[in-house]
Amino acid sequence: MSVSTKHRDIKAGETLERKMLLKRCFPKGRLSDIGRAMDIQYFTSLPSSWTADWDEATYKIAISVSDDQLRDFFKNFNPYQWQTFYGQYYTYTKGRFLLEGSWDLIQTHLQELKLRHGRALNQLLRSLLEDSGGESIENLEERMKLLGYRCERQHITDMVKKLENAKVLTVVYEGSGYREWSIREELMPLIRAATTGRPISKPPTAKAAAESFPPAVQPPLPEELDVLREELEQIGRMDREFDDYLSELLKSRLRETISFGKEMSAVYLAEYLKANFGPVLYFDSFLAIAQQYGLADVEIAHHHGKTGFRTGFNLALFGEPGTGKSFSTRDLIIGSGKVKLPAQGLPGRNRYAGGITPARFIRIGQAYEGKTLNFIVPEFNDWFKYKGMVEPLKLAMERGQIQYETAKEAIGPYRFSSFFTVNYNTAVHGNSYETTVSDPNFEAIEDRVLCRLHRLTKERFVEIAKSRRKLAFGEMSIPAEAGRIRDHLTLVHAIETKHPLVKDQFKYKPVILTQETYGRIEETRNAILERISGDSMRFSARLEGRAICLAGALALPSYFQAEKDYIPIGEEALEMAVRFYVEEASVRSRGAFAPHEILK
Repeated sequence: MSVSTKHRDIKAGETLERKMLLKRCFPKGRLSDIGRAMDIQYFTSLPSSWTADWDEATYKIAISVSDDQLRDFFKNFNPYQWQTFYGQYYTYTKGRFLLEGSWDLIQTHLQELKLRHGRALNQLLRSLLEDSGGESIENLEERMKLLGYRCERQHITDMVKKLENAKVLTVVYEGSGYREWSIREELMPLIRAATTGRPISKPPTAKAAAESFPPAVQPPLPEELDVLREELEQIGRMDREFDDYLSELLKSRLRETISFGKEMSAVYLAEYLKANFGPVLYFDSFLAIAQQYGLADVEIAHHHGKTGFRTGFNLALFGEPGTGKSFSTRDLIIGSGKVKLPAQGLPGRNRYAGGITPARFIRIGQAYEGKTLNFIVPEFNDWFKYKGMVEPLKLAMERGQIQYETAKEAIGPYRFSSFFTVNYNTAVHGNSYETTVSDPNFEAIEDRVLCRLHRLTKERFVEIAKSRRKLAFGEMSIPAEAGRIRDHLTLVHAIETKHPLVKDQFKYKPVILTQETYGRIEETRNAILERISGDSMRFSARLEGRAICLAGALALPSYFQAEKDYIPIGEEALEMAVRFYVEEASVRSRGAFAPHEILK
């Protein structure tokens, strides 16, 4: 079916709508095949094995087909039957495509609702325009209160339901009796005009826009925000950051890094952190850097086969505000000019996720399929303002398969393969704590994370003050030593992930778990169980698994000391993993026993 270019001049707004429509109604990977089947020159000139960029593919199809061909496109190429689209120029509903818009009908519905609800409806729509990611009834109620509109929840619920029936709103998330709505993307210009009283601007034709500029600087057509494409670009930048750092290391500092690696171990790392942050604060930073080594996700095996464990793990620091949680994770890993702290985490392998909503994370998470990076979430509490988020986040922390569909898009299925470093505040009572996250299922998240409780004791307060003074006066050995540790961490990560720049120079080595090592973990478990009265447990067997993962991660700093084709878990690494196991079991048991009773 050859496509004719002899059709009416398409307006820029129509091109934008066509792109939205194609992205919503057709699978990403099929558009190149469809473009070839339609004999569109752009696609036929591509090698047969190539898949065009999604944004480019939708644009090329949008500008290449006539209205009649677009109608045939929907008739012949099996669009999603469950999707809907109510544009200014096109409509798609119940599997039927129409060459006519829906805005006149929707404007009529809006006018009827405004007569009934007045300014409250206007403010509700403005609140939804401010957050295109989705809002719940509860969040809308809080937002409107802040703006001086004290609507009862039932009134807000009634308006949302009517706007949904009028096709203005669509459900973008639904789960566990919880819903979030947003304004349909194709209706954004209409709703903005309706809330401001301004007329809808009519875009020029594509031809007129092009003629207004010299050919070399033709203005781009307006495009909707493509968060997934942005995230893929972000991943590209991160990969280049890691590759550039590794290349420079191999060129200028390889011999020194290998020499340093023969001294490096879990004990060396612990002593370095103790010297700079003191005997109380150091362990939090120690866990953060241990997690960075563990991101290589190296297999933990025994001499006769696999154990099912790997070195990668999720890390959470939780407790009272002001106890150094962000300093020990975010600042230490990615660096902070504010406190004169250089980055000590892996270059290009940590994705800072401050300000990202959980719904956006689930949307961009598919860009990370097959990649093992680390998401740093500084205010994890905020992710649970959105009810129903536990289940998808639980799957993410299990590195499981995520999938959900909305009226606006289909996300997944994809398998999330990265990890998290998170901080969140809790109410602390002595050796116990109470989470301030209202979701009753939040414990399912905690059960999948290596956790560390922060209490603002006098001792911690004094160490925080001393550390700040040392940083302020440049009295820490961080700048020089941090560079050596970061070089070693980067090289070991590259080797254990078989990076192309080093895979022919250095050998991948698994971590070995011996019967004796596992026996120590079992002894610890028995000692803990003896001190917990009754049969009810506040933590699961996953806690023991995380202790083994931590021990494996702490073995990796000894890569260059391991003379054989594997890395043994040393005594010091095991002791620190046992310490974590005992301390977290005590916290989870709400202080049922004192850790020192076992650790001594």
